Amino acid sequence: MSSATNSEKLTSSKPYLLRGLYDWIVDNMLTPYILVNSEITGVRVPRQYVKDGQIVLNISPNATSHFEMNNSKLQFRAGFGGTLFDVLLPIKAVQAIYARENGQGMTFSNEIPGGNDEDDDGDGGDALTFSENAAAPEAKSEPPKSKHPHLKVVK
Repeated sequence: MSSATNSEKLTSSKPYLLRGLYDWIVDNMLTPYILVNSEITGVRVPRQYVKDGQIVLNISPNATSHFEMNNSKLQFRAGFGGTLFDVLLPIKAVQAIYARENGQGMTFSNEIPGGNDEDDDGDGGDALTFSENAAAPEAKSEPPKSKHPHLKVVK
C-alpha cells in the first residue's frame, strides 16, 4: 500500500489535539476557552450569546458539568445568565482552544458550515498565542515590552 492510501484512511487529528490542549490548559491551572462556529449543523448553544456567527465558551471544570469530549462531539451543561443550558458541539464546529490567562492555544482550519465529518481534512491546526491576534476576546492592548533581559544576579 502506498503512503497516500494510508493517509487517506487516517481519522482527523482535531479531537485528539483538542483533548490534549484541554488537559494541558487545565493541568496548568488555567481556564480553557473555545471559539465555536455556531452556524455548523448540530451546534446547540444559547443563541442570545452568539455574535457574528461565533461564540466563545469557558469549558473549565468549574464552569461546566456533565462534560464529555470524544472524537465527534463535545457536550456539557453550563450556566448562562443564571440559566442552565445543555451545550452540544460537533468537533468540526470548534475553531480554536486557548487559555484565557495567556492566550496560548491552537486554531483550526475553517470548515464549511453544514459540512460532513468526512470532509474534514484532518490537517490539525496552527499554534498561536491569542494575545498576538486581534480576534482574541478579552485581549487587552499593551505597549510593546522591552526585549532587554530584566534579570539581575543576586549573591
